[in-house]
Amino acid sequence: MSTGSTWAADAELEVAGQVVELVARLAGAGAQAEVTVSRTELALTRFANSAIHQNVAGSAVDVRLRVHVAGRTATGGGNAVLADGLRALVERVLAAARFTPPDPAWSGLTPPVTVLASTDWDPATADAGPDERAALVRAFVDAADGLATAGYCRTAYRAAAFANSAGHSARGRAAEAAMDGIARDGGADGTARHWVDRLADLDGAALGRRAAAKARAAADPVELAPGRYPVVLEPAAVGDLLENLSWYGFNGKRYAERQSFAAPGVAQFDRAVTLVDDPLAASGLPFDLEGTPTRALTLVDAGTTNAVAHDRRSAAEVGTASTGHAGPDSSTFGPVPRNLRLATAGTAGSASTAGSASTAGSASMAGGDLAGAIADPETAALVSRMQRGLLVSDLWYTRVLDPLSLVITGLTRNGLWLVEDGRVTRAVRDLRFTESYPRALAPGAVLEVGRRAQRLPDRTVGAWSEAPSLRLASWNFTGGASG
Repeated sequence: MSTGSTWAADAELEVAGQVVELVARLAGAGAQAEVTVSRTELALTRFANSAIHQNVAGSAVDVRLRVHVAGRTATGGGNAVLADGLRALVERVLAAARFTPPDPAWSGLTPPVTVLASTDWDPATADAGPDERAALVRAFVDAADGLATAGYCRTAYRAAAFANSAGHSARGRAAEAAMDGIARDGGADGTARHWVDRLADLDGAALGRRAAAKARAAADPVELAPGRYPVVLEPAAVGDLLENLSWYGFNGKRYAERQSFAAPGVAQFDRAVTLVDDPLAASGLPFDLEGTPTRALTLVDAGTTNAVAHDRRSAAEVGTASTGHAGPDSSTFGPVPRNLRLATAGTAGSASTAGSASTAGSASMAGGDLAGAIADPETAALVSRMQRGLLVSDLWYTRVLDPLSLVITGLTRNGLWLVEDGRVTRAVRDLRFTESYPRALAPGAVLEVGRRAQRLPDRTVGAWSEAPSLRLASWNFTGGASG
C-alpha cells in the first residue's frame, strides 16, 4: 500500500470539481449536483491453521454523484476518473433523473461552510507493508502457544473530497489498522480484537495471549438452564449492543418514520449511560457524503436520550439540521452513527482512552485455566461484585425481532462462564438470548460501567466502537445454542 500513487495530492478534489462543472454544462445552471470522490487503499493479511494463507492489497476509487433536476433526484456512481468516464457517469445520472418520480422532499445542497482539517493520521500506517502485518500475525500465533489460530490484520488509508453546485468543497484523509484473531482449544474458542489509528499501537502478542487464555478457560463447558441472569458483558459483547442501537435506534430515518425507540428528552437509559458518536476521536474524515462537517454528537447524556443521527433529508422531515451522518445507504436504510463511544466510569462524557488488549488473568478470582476467562482487571472488578450470574465474552448472529422496542435474539460465543460469589467457577455452553437492548440498559439496570474501554473494529473501513465492560442487573437467556 502506498499513499504516493500516480495521483496528485489534490486529485480527488479536482475530479469532484470536474463532475460538478460537467453537470452544469450538460443540464444547465438550474441543475443541482453534489459529488464525493473517495480513494481507499486497503491491505489485508489473513491467517488460518496458524499460517498466513492470503495477503492482498488494493486501491479503489469511487465517484458518487447525486443530481436534482426539474424537481427530480437521481444518484449514480462509478470508478472512472478520466474525462470520458466522468462524462458517461454524468449523462447516465441525468438520464435517470428524467425517469424518476418527483422528489418534493428534496432538502437542497449543503451551503459553503467551514470544514475542519483532518485529524492527525499516521503515514506509517497508510504505507504499511505485508512484512509489518505478518510480524503481528507471527506474534499472535506464537503467543497462542500451540493452539490453532485464525484471523486477520488489516491496514487502510482513505482520501476523499466533496464538491457541489452551491460552491461548497471539502477534503480529508484518514488511516487505520485493526487485528481480529481467534484461538481454538479443542471445541472451545477465544478471541481478541483491537482497532487503532497507528499500526505501531497494535500488540499481536497481547492479543494472541488473550485469545488463547480465553479458549483454554472455555474448555469442558456445562449446560445451564435458561432464565434471567445478572451478567457482566465484556467489551466485544457491549460492542454488539452499540451497533444495534446505532442501526435501529439512533437512525434518523427510522426515527422520522416512527420505527425507532428513541425519544429525545426522555430518560430512557440508566444514568451511567453516556453514548457519543465521535468520528473525529480517532483518524476520521471531517465531512459526510453531503459535505456536512462531522463532529461529536452526544446521543445519550447521563441516561437521557439527547439526539439521533441525521442526514439532510431525515433532518428536514423532523425540522432539524443534519448531524453529518449522510452515507452511501442513508437515503435507503437511514443515517447511522458509525463511531460510537460508551463513556467509561472514569471519563463520563469525555473521550476515553482505548484500553490495552493484554490479558490480565491474575486479576481473576478463579484458579487454574479459568483465570483466563477474564480479559483485564476492569472486568475482574465487575465480576468480583456479582453474587451469581454469567460472564459473557461476545454476542453474535444477532437479529431484530421487534424494531420499535429493539428486541434482539442471538447467541453467546467465544466464552461464557458461571460466576458464583464473585468467582468464575465453570465454563458454560453457549446460550440463546432474547432481550430488548434499551430495556437491558434502562434506569436501574446498569449496575456498573468499567473504567477502561477497548476500541473494536467494525466490518467496514472507518467504523469502530469503543466500549468498556458492563455489569447489568438482568439478561434474558431463552435456550441453548441449538434452539
